[in-house]
Amino acid sequence: MILLNPGKLSPRYSDAKTGELMAKVIEFFESRGNDQLQKDYYDRQWYSEFLEFVKEEKIFATMCTPSGYGADDSRWDTWRICEFAEILGFYGLPYWYAWQVSVLGLGPIWMSDNEAIKQDAAKSLQEGGIFAFGLSEKTHGADIYSTDMIVSSTGEGEYAANGSKYYIGNGNKAAITSTFGRFDGSDEYLFFAAKSDHPNYELVKNVVASQNYVSEYKLNDYPLTDADILHRGKEAWNAALNTVNVGKYNLGWASIGICTHAFYEAIHHAAYRKLYKMSVTDFPHVKRLFTDAYARLVAMKLFALRSADYMRTASAEDRRYLLFNPMTKMKVTCQGEEVINLMWDVIAAKGFEKDMYFTQAAVDIRALPKLEGTVHVNIALIVKFMPNYFFNPDSYEPVGTQDEPRNDDFLFNQGPTHGLSKIRFHDWQQAFEGFDQPNVKLFLEQALTYRGLLATASPTPEQMKDIDFLLTGGEIFALVVYAQLILENARLLNVDSDLVDQIFDCLVRDMSQFALELHNKPSSTEAQMAQCLKMVRKPAVDAARADRVWTEQVYSQRDAYEMKR
Repeated sequence: MILLNPGKLSPRYSDAKTGELMAKVIEFFESRGNDQLQKDYYDRQWYSEFLEFVKEEKIFATMCTPSGYGADDSRWDTWRICEFAEILGFYGLPYWYAWQVSVLGLGPIWMSDNEAIKQDAAKSLQEGGIFAFGLSEKTHGADIYSTDMIVSSTGEGEYAANGSKYYIGNGNKAAITSTFGRFDGSDEYLFFAAKSDHPNYELVKNVVASQNYVSEYKLNDYPLTDADILHRGKEAWNAALNTVNVGKYNLGWASIGICTHAFYEAIHHAAYRKLYKMSVTDFPHVKRLFTDAYARLVAMKLFALRSADYMRTASAEDRRYLLFNPMTKMKVTCQGEEVINLMWDVIAAKGFEKDMYFTQAAVDIRALPKLEGTVHVNIALIVKFMPNYFFNPDSYEPVGTQDEPRNDDFLFNQGPTHGLSKIRFHDWQQAFEGFDQPNVKLFLEQALTYRGLLATASPTPEQMKDIDFLLTGGEIFALVVYAQLILENARLLNVDSDLVDQIFDCLVRDMSQFALELHNKPSSTEAQMAQCLKMVRKPAVDAARADRVWTEQVYSQRDAYEMKR
């Protein structure tokens, strides 16, 4: 069973503590029930009951404290963090968000050499504390070059911080807010620890209409000493970007959780609704929409799980995760929107009703690609890897499924953030070996054609400066990477052959769409257009295969899960 089902957790975990913790989290939400969760959502009720539960059961402390700083069963274990994020998204994005921004706030702390603040953070986690990441600003957004949080010297080892931060989750209650700023009169950056209960910490407002408190806060001559500083100079810069690597990867898992709950609800509703004396699920177009949604959702999870394998095996010598990580943030979250859209076309007006989880899912799923600074930020990042990925492979030991209960030490010791274009990858074509499904073969032909375009009709210097052109080419590259990791995990998890072909039915169509977009760009050359047209392919039609996937894997889940009211 690839998709999360809250009623069937027992065989999923390699250690008893993790299973116990996940079961408690699920029981908390199930005991509250759908109606109470929806009421809290629409009343914009601060989730104090959830945070009290987190405190009592030491949930965040167990999940977010690296080994050596908390209880013996505490560790930073990306494998279990993935499912924890998925479960929180399954029940409601606000609960995921409270945890997610705590992860971001903890990043600069665990990456620091400031042992006193690390111990303070561990103690706060044990006491149920939440955390905040003070990076973005109202005027500059996440443009950290231009920060207006200024730290001025007031004496030997003493400072005053002045400035404001904007769009900062948990800024109202954070035990520690890791705040990014700049020393006055210099280009030296720093991270420092601020406390939200300090009198010089001014909470301005909640900038969103939500259960979440996404704050604007100001520091007014906020007193600091060297003991409050987490990072200075290049280390502060690295901590900002490396924290994003650790934390915002979880955006993909929120999307997976949201889509999974919405899928169960939508397929159940459609299966038992009659139109024109037929079940809604008897209509051919409904079968196609649901089958596409399911195939795309499974693909999201296969990719994100495989990405976690590379995060857990990362080292200074193997930084392949720096491609797969932003792909999880960008591609998985965008696919989440597509999954919701497909199912919404089936359930139609039902998707607006306030007692449906789907209604909040349809709203919240839009946030996740945007929370990472929009898709184009990640596309611009991943295209830096494209030359080495396609044309300069390296040899690595095979990476298996990384589900062992261990601490992921490297994530808080990632080192410098430069040199992305020098990172090399194993040969992506190896993932396709042994798969004889027609649509897998078709997709490989499309991918090789694109590689040929880059080799024989590569973008001109002018096109490389054209962000619009670059984004579409980046989407094609992203699809190839997406397909690679899906196949790697399909092999590791022994995914059904029919389902693999159904997933690639979707990917062939997606590749055709982006190829046509690239063909139609104003600056596309004749040689490029010719290659793009070769990439426009129709998926291999197999009605029997599609029917098996629908009957055995999609429609069969109509009663798999239903949350009590």
